[in-house]
Amino acid sequence: MSRWQSALFWPGLSAAILISRLAQAHVLWADEDYHLASAIQVLWNKMPYRDFWYDKPPLNLLFYFLFGAHTGVVLRVADAAFVILCCALAFRLASALWSRREGFWAAGALAFFSIFYLAPGVIPEEPDTLMLAPHLAAIYFAVRRRPLLAGVCAGLAFQLSVKGALVLISAALFTEALFTETAALAMLLVGFLLPNVAVAAWLAITGSVAPYLEQVWRWGLLDAGLPRPGLGLATVLGWFGFHAALLIAAIWYWARDRRPEVLKTLAWASVSLAGAAVGLRFAPRYFMLLLPALAIPAARGFTQAPQALRLLIAVTLLVPAIRFSHISAPDTAMDRESFSAAQIIHAQARPGDTIFIWGYRPDVVAYTRLPVAARIWDSQPLTGVPANRHLSDGHSADPGWAAHNRSEIVSSRPTFLVDGLSLYNPLLDIHRYPELADWLMQYCPAGRTGLTVVYRVCAPAAPAQ
Repeated sequence: MSRWQSALFWPGLSAAILISRLAQAHVLWADEDYHLASAIQVLWNKMPYRDFWYDKPPLNLLFYFLFGAHTGVVLRVADAAFVILCCALAFRLASALWSRREGFWAAGALAFFSIFYLAPGVIPEEPDTLMLAPHLAAIYFAVRRRPLLAGVCAGLAFQLSVKGALVLISAALFTEALFTETAALAMLLVGFLLPNVAVAAWLAITGSVAPYLEQVWRWGLLDAGLPRPGLGLATVLGWFGFHAALLIAAIWYWARDRRPEVLKTLAWASVSLAGAAVGLRFAPRYFMLLLPALAIPAARGFTQAPQALRLLIAVTLLVPAIRFSHISAPDTAMDRESFSAAQIIHAQARPGDTIFIWGYRPDVVAYTRLPVAARIWDSQPLTGVPANRHLSDGHSADPGWAAHNRSEIVSSRPTFLVDGLSLYNPLLDIHRYPELADWLMQYCPAGRTGLTVVYRVCAPAAPAQ
């Protein structure tokens, strides 16, 4: 790549990423809305886990807190900045393994497939996506013989998702001896423990250890233990089909190159694929763990491939570029409904008002920016049915625990109650729970949009004349 091409590369890449994100400034996707709503609660001086339910590790919330948990253009600019950071890390890693030429290919590949794939799988900055940065950084520092920093990055990944443990394993594959192999691996482990010990100390100081264990670990294990069909082999083949350019180039590299890092990158990709396959559910976002492990060796393959193979790779890039160049309307229908519900609330809200959601509709909280009224602020802990199945299933993961949580929620009095579930799934109709009947009597309908009903605390009756 010539000097002037190099000078144009980063502005062009950054502009493409920014445009792709700004094109979706009008919509919130599942997963990102949950962290936005949670960060808003922190802005209301509430502590996660202790003061409000938050079933993800704490660093996910921190990302959104850093830019005030704003939606729209601010959110998409922050998203773009994060993706550009990941591309820069991919550039540094591939350059450290080989040369700047591979670095440019790696950054370009990561940018392309962060734009052209299923929007719910690449746009939201949720745990699997946010892990991209510490994942790439951990491997980079391992390659540069900085095991302590590699371990710290793996530890940060673990505070985004439990799959961060696989980042630690991947970093160990690239960790080379400073003095001895044992010493290098020990420093890697020490680095991994540092951010985790810091988070544990913070939880202890704030009195959040017990609720953290309940929300992140107990609820997470209950969800993971529920039987449900996975997305299966078709999803795996679909992902590899749309990412065929990476697969072809990576296989070419693994088959033709004889350098020592070949086996390391192949093992890295294998570990990452295993992480994407956990639970055999294969949600699109899970493959974000595999994306960097495939993009980096593919970058080397791009530089080594003959002209005919490069032409084939270019043709395969047209498939995702055409298929994912727009957003399909059904994908955003529920988000538009939530936005309309938020507008109903905005028209009636007053300072000091609070909110509760029946269902999993954190986008309503993100759009209204209202504080939640109680520790539990959506129906998942009250029904025991996780959000990924509650629109069609009524099977509770733990009925006794859910009943106990319902006894807690009736002591709260949110100003607005948004029912975004009952009309979608009658099995989880809020009126089916007898212990909530008296509590519901204090709410009057305030508006409806689609299948979402907004209730408000009823106005007191006027005194008799």
